[in-house]
Amino acid sequence: MQTKGINHLALVCRDMAETVAFYTQALGMPLVKTVALPDGGQHFFFDCGGGSLLAFFWWPDGPPAAPGIASVKDFPAEPRSAVGSMNHVAFDMDEDQLEASIARLQAAGVHVSVPIVVNHDDSPMGVAREMHEGVWVRSVYFRDPNGIMLEYAAILRGFRPDDVAHEPGRAREPAIA
Repeated sequence: MQTKGINHLALVCRDMAETVAFYTQALGMPLVKTVALPDGGQHFFFDCGGGSLLAFFWWPDGPPAAPGIASVKDFPAEPRSAVGSMNHVAFDMDEDQLEASIARLQAAGVHVSVPIVVNHDDSPMGVAREMHEGVWVRSVYFRDPNGIMLEYAAILRGFRPDDVAHEPGRAREPAIA
């Protein structure tokens, strides 16, 4: 068995109309499918490029957001979220499009995290203030109206065997099924 990539990622929003406006207008993602659920909810799909979809569920009586548990509370100060949660969604983008994406976000009134462009490298901090040969991805982080952390990410080089250099961590206690 081999997958071909991500078909769709399904998230939950607090207001479908606000979510549709943000993703279609601020991010330019076409709304391609809408579904009315039998329980009064909705399930909408956006084309996020590369043959992948980003979907949202909405229920009029859905539970409230839980920052720091089900999502990032504050990036970059408090980037953790709970096991089984969704930390953030990164959209692939060419590096030469990053600056234009920032301008488009800011023109739409979207707050972009500081530093605006993050240079990810293999240093102990994992980021560099300046561009250098060791930077493997450059990112721009921002939030949607639901508080969901989003990222535009530009991979700068192919992955190499030495990019897998760490042993996986272990939980202090086994998971309970």
